[in-house]
Amino acid sequence: MTSSSGASRRQVLAVAAAAATAPLLAGAPAEAKPKQPKTWDLTILGTSDTHGNVYNWDYYKDAEFDDSKHNDVGVAKLATLVNQIRAERKGRATLVLDAGDTIQGTPLATYYAKQEPITSTGETHPMARAMNILKYDAVTLGNHEFNYGLPLLATWIEQLGFPALAANALNAKTGKPAFLPYVIKEVRLGGHGAPKLRVGILGLTNPGVAIWDKGNVEGRLVFADMVATAAKWVPEMRRRGADLVVISAHGGDSGTSSYGPELPNENPTALIAEQVPGIDAILFGHAHNEVPEKFVTNLTTGERVLTSEPSKWGQRLTRMDFTLAREKGRWTVTAKSATTLNTNTVVEDPAVLAAVRGQHTKTVEYVNRVVAQSSVELSAAESRYKDTPILDFINHVQTEVVTEVVTEALAGGEYAGLPVLSIAAPFSRTAVFPQGDVRIRDVAGLYVYDNTLEAVVLTGAEVKAYLEYSAKYFVTLPAGAPVNPETISDPAVPDYNYDVFSGVDYDIDIAKPVGQRITRLVLAGTDTPVAADARFVVAVNNYRRSGGGNFPGIVKTQVYNAQQEIRQLLIDWAQAKGVIDPADFFVPNWKLVRDGVPVF
Repeated sequence: MTSSSGASRRQVLAVAAAAATAPLLAGAPAEAKPKQPKTWDLTILGTSDTHGNVYNWDYYKDAEFDDSKHNDVGVAKLATLVNQIRAERKGRATLVLDAGDTIQGTPLATYYAKQEPITSTGETHPMARAMNILKYDAVTLGNHEFNYGLPLLATWIEQLGFPALAANALNAKTGKPAFLPYVIKEVRLGGHGAPKLRVGILGLTNPGVAIWDKGNVEGRLVFADMVATAAKWVPEMRRRGADLVVISAHGGDSGTSSYGPELPNENPTALIAEQVPGIDAILFGHAHNEVPEKFVTNLTTGERVLTSEPSKWGQRLTRMDFTLAREKGRWTVTAKSATTLNTNTVVEDPAVLAAVRGQHTKTVEYVNRVVAQSSVELSAAESRYKDTPILDFINHVQTEVVTEVVTEALAGGEYAGLPVLSIAAPFSRTAVFPQGDVRIRDVAGLYVYDNTLEAVVLTGAEVKAYLEYSAKYFVTLPAGAPVNPETISDPAVPDYNYDVFSGVDYDIDIAKPVGQRITRLVLAGTDTPVAADARFVVAVNNYRRSGGGNFPGIVKTQVYNAQQEIRQLLIDWAQAKGVIDPADFFVPNWKLVRDGVPVF
C-alpha cells in the first residue's frame, strides 16, 4: 500500500537546530548542557469541499465571486497559496491533501456530468485538470462524489494523477474496500543521505451516501462506521511502517447526524480523535466550517490530536506544521500546530486558469442562454418566512409532472384521483428571476442541487407530522415580541432542511412550541380539515425521499421515479411556456402566525 508517486518532488533538506551553549554559572566550573536532539519539520496543506469551484467566479451572477465577507473561491486561488508555501519551504517536505466533495456544486461541474458527461466524451473533468496542476498527494471521496453515479466517479478517479481514498466504502458483495483505503507517502527530510519519514494517509468518506445517493450505490456499496474503520486501519498503517498518521475525513466534528440512528454517525471527527489511538492529525470537511486549529485529547493515550477544517469552496487553505525528532530509530512529534489561510489574499494561479479556461468559457456560454421571459421580477429573498411566487414555481412544475403520471400512467390504479401535493425548500436566499430575460443560470441559482423528482403516498396524519417537523426551523417568538427576519430561524437548521407544501393550506404558529405549530391544515381553497386517513400523492426530491434531513414518513416506496432532474424540469417548463408569469402558478397557501395573527 506504500505509494511513492511524486515523492521525488517532495525530497527535502534537513534543518538543524544549533545546540545551545550553557551559560557559565557564577563561581562554578563551566558545564555544558546536553545537546538537544536534531529536529526536522513537515508541512501538510489541506483543502476540502471545493465543490467544483476552479475560477473565482459566480456562475449564477455571471460575475467574479464575492460575498459579504469578501471571500474568494476556487482551486486556482488555492494553487497560488500552495505554490507560495512550496517555494518558501523549498527543500523541506510538504504534502497536499483534500478531504472531499470535489466534483459537484457549480454549473461547471454539472456541465461535465450532465450536458457533456466525461463518461461519454472522454474529456478530462475540470476538477481533475485543476487538481493535477496543483499536484495533490491524495484526495478523499466526499458524499457528493457519488451524486452522478459510480461510472462517472470511476472515470474521474482514473483521470487523477494521485490516489483517491475511501477506506469505509465497501463492496456490498465482498465486504472489501471498493476504493484505496490509504497510502503511505515516503518523504526525505533533507538532502542526500537525510532520514526518510513515512506518512500514512487514511481516507474516510461519509456514511450518509447510503441515504443521499441510494439510487447510485444500493446493492453496490455499503458504508462502514468512520470510527470503527479508523480503528481498523490506523494500527495496520503503523504495522506497515507509517511514522506519522494523518486522516483525511469527510465528516464534521459535531458528533451529530442529519439523519436518524440507522446509519453510522455523519460528523464523527472528534470521536475518531478521542477513541482511536495512534492518530497525529485529522484534516476534515463536510460541515463547511472554518476550524483553524482544534486539539482533541485521545482518551486512551492522552495524546493531543491536531484537527483542522478549511471552510468551503476554496475559501481557505489549512496549513499543519509538524516538528519531528528521531531518537533510537523512531520518529516522535515534538510540536504541531495548524492555521487556515484566506485565499482572498492572492491572485489566481495562471496555470490552473489556463488548464480549465475552455471548459469555464463553455459553461459560461451555456448558463447565459435565455430560456424565457419573466413578466415581473421574482425573488427568493423572503421565501423562508413568506409564501413567494418563485418557490411556488418549483412546486407547480413538480406537481404538473407528477399529476400527468398519476392521471395517465397510474390511471385506474389505487392512486388515480388522489390529490397531488408538492414539497420544495428555499435553497437560495439570493436567487432572482429578473423581469425580462430569464437565463439558465437564474434557474440554476434557484435550484442549486442536482436532485431528481420522485413521488410517494402520504396520509393526512403524515403530512401534518412532516409539517410539524419542518416548522422546527423557526425560533419560538411569543405574540408581541419583535420579529427580525434575519434571526427568525434556528441557526442549527439549514435553509435546505425547511420545506413548504403546495396543495394544502396551513398556518405555522411560531408562538407555540415545536411539535404543536400546525394550527390550521385544510384542503386547498376550503375550510375542510385534512383528515388523518386522507391520502395524497406527494412530489418530493430524491434527497429528501431517501432520508436526507430525517423528515418523518417520507422514506417509503416511490409511486413515481423517472430519474428526471428537477432543475432541468424547471428549465424545460420555462422554455416550453416562453413566459414565467406568477398568475400561472402562484397560489398563497401558507403563512406564519402567532395566536392566529399573521406575522407578516
